[in-house]
Amino acid sequence: MADNYSKIWLSSPHMGGSEKNYVQQAFEENWIAPLGPNVNGFEQELQTYLQTDKKIASLSSGTAAIHLALIQAGITKGDVVICQSFTFVGTTNPIIYQGAQPVFVDSEKDTLNIDPELLEKAIKNQIQKGQKPKAILAVHLYGNPYKVDEVHQVASKYDIPIIEDAAEALGSTYKGQYCGSFGDYGILSFNGNKIITTSGGGAIICPDEETKKQSVFLATQAKDPAPHYQHSQIGYNYRLSNLCAGVGRGQLEVLDKHISIRREINQFYKDIFKDIDGVEVFETSLKNVFCNNWLSLIYIHPDNQLGLTKEKIMEVLNEKNIESRPLWKPMHLQPIFQDYDYYGQGVSDDFFNHGLCLPSGSNMTEENFDRIKNAFNNLLNQ
Repeated sequence: MADNYSKIWLSSPHMGGSEKNYVQQAFEENWIAPLGPNVNGFEQELQTYLQTDKKIASLSSGTAAIHLALIQAGITKGDVVICQSFTFVGTTNPIIYQGAQPVFVDSEKDTLNIDPELLEKAIKNQIQKGQKPKAILAVHLYGNPYKVDEVHQVASKYDIPIIEDAAEALGSTYKGQYCGSFGDYGILSFNGNKIITTSGGGAIICPDEETKKQSVFLATQAKDPAPHYQHSQIGYNYRLSNLCAGVGRGQLEVLDKHISIRREINQFYKDIFKDIDGVEVFETSLKNVFCNNWLSLIYIHPDNQLGLTKEKIMEVLNEKNIESRPLWKPMHLQPIFQDYDYYGQGVSDDFFNHGLCLPSGSNMTEENFDRIKNAFNNLLNQ
């Protein structure tokens, strides 16, 4: 039974204050209809933040963005799409929406992201089977950039487009370039637990204006240009609302501040565990990268001298009403995907079994930090 404390969440929404101004203006000008100035402004401001010439369409979710990216990449029934196994199911489900076949690839230990060597092995093997993969879904997990140079080199070698899932990596960079701007298509998420939020929402990053127009067309029920409602292809109701985009515009103003706080939180956990043998805060070993530290992760070595397990730590934190959560359960371990091809060496299985996400919200208070620290001190010194 948890003590009588207020809940410390893993990552809860953190408003900056100006969000109300954009939403209030929408009310005053009666831009309550789905689209409007906030949508246009949010898209342009995202493009400016990412320092890219690519065009951005704001959508109802990151999952919707992946779905549209797959459609734009020409993925249809029976096609093979290679997907990082260590991810949230929202990355993978759109492959099934298209009637395509996911092929899962394990992660490497340096970043927890798709292993370039296993990626090439999977491509070669699928080609031998007579089905060259039509796309690669690579993820920047927990804000850690994947090995962009190596992964894109493999993709280029076999002429396979990359859909870059940067849902957790807004603000992270690889060699000075923002995540989301590397792939043939990129996607972002503004779900309530992300580093900034629109309550629920996402975006697709398109290579050019024409592709953006086509994405918006598909996201607004694919209405043909006619005085009546006419439809020549299947469309979707995937656009972000003008009100939610207003929240996003205000959130963008505090994005860098929120990233700075989350990086300080990551250091807070490093300080707690710096002298603890067998528990380490995960940090990418890549150079020339900047991680937004959306969530801070610890890895509990199974042979640690304190007999710690992720389950024991979760139990102790829960008693103090502190949320923690295992890392994503890899897709190849999910019941619904267990019959699909998988190329791996057990890295994602290991981190799922022994890894834990700790509270990382940029709105945590000093009281929250004290309670977390005391909970760990009591656990580690007992």
